[in-house]
Amino acid sequence: MAFLPPWTCVLLGCFSVSLAGASNFSDLYPPLWKKSASQFSDYKVKNGKYIIDPWVYPERMGMYKILVNKTASYFENILLDNEQNILWGLPLQNGWQYKTGRLADPRRRTDCGYDSDPLCVSVDSWWADMNYFLCALPFLAAVDSGIMGISSDQVMLLPPPKDQTKFCLNVSSCRSSFPEIMSKWNAFYQHLQYPSSTFEDLLKYLWAAHVATIDTVGKIFEDRLEYYSKVEANFGRNWCVAVDYLAASLFPTTLVRTHELQEGLPPRMLVNGDRAPFISDFTEFQNTVLLLLSFLSQVDNFPVVILLATTLHAPIDTQSSVTVSKALEFSALKANGACINKTQKATANEETVLRRLVQTHCGKFPRI
Repeated sequence: MAFLPPWTCVLLGCFSVSLAGASNFSDLYPPLWKKSASQFSDYKVKNGKYIIDPWVYPERMGMYKILVNKTASYFENILLDNEQNILWGLPLQNGWQYKTGRLADPRRRTDCGYDSDPLCVSVDSWWADMNYFLCALPFLAAVDSGIMGISSDQVMLLPPPKDQTKFCLNVSSCRSSFPEIMSKWNAFYQHLQYPSSTFEDLLKYLWAAHVATIDTVGKIFEDRLEYYSKVEANFGRNWCVAVDYLAASLFPTTLVRTHELQEGLPPRMLVNGDRAPFISDFTEFQNTVLLLLSFLSQVDNFPVVILLATTLHAPIDTQSSVTVSKALEFSALKANGACINKTQKATANEETVLRRLVQTHCGKFPRI
């Protein structure tokens, strides 16, 4: 039986805060949700195909909206309403990227995403390119699976203004370029249609497809991170690591839970000089999450339980619980290494924040 690192426990604890104050689910929808396309007929038609431009924010968001709407009936077999549709995580993440300026041209060589062209999605944006495949692949796989009500050759996505060969534009080209990922998304939709599938079953298949998409596409667009400040680029990498842990915990990407999660994400692009947990225009929650993501990434490559047992000269017993205070002490030292003496004051402050949060939200390692 494996253990998740203490950072994951804190993240999941933070994201479980109640949204009792939200009087209407529509208050949680991503920006421009109501103005985005809600059915295929809202898009242009050419030669019998629906033509969608995913490099315009409302058109990309419309793809998500159709996907959420078309899959609603399948979730009704398991849950009471479409708020519990686990595909909500995709449009909400896209909406957060739009709201925080992460879909704009990071080098500002064009007006894409800025005041004169605010709905433009830049092909130079690492966030936009990663999100493209978390939109196009699940959307086209849904078409391919038959649950969207149209045939596989009836949808065409428009290419970006450059680097067109990096992107697939329809079902057949995505099948050809990304066969394993498309297969995983198709498996999710197949199980969505099985009456015997449980909510947990669906989460397993969804996260498997999601993680496979990020792992594959991240290698293609790694160079895009060079367009950002060092701290923003590191955050992008750290977020990908965090997604692995959210997937391992089967985090439920419903409307409410995803909204809760995103309350802890940076409300703007990060710039050099931003250092959590001391960013003055961020909330305490946002500072905390950003700090935790940084530590999570630093210890990600270490088998925490084995190394911890070695450090404490304790026998490895995967059936027993390990106190988080000891894990935190080990992980903080491992993450900071030789730098701990050079930044002793800041490290002490950071560790105090982390220790308090871990002990508040966890107490012990969660098991999976």
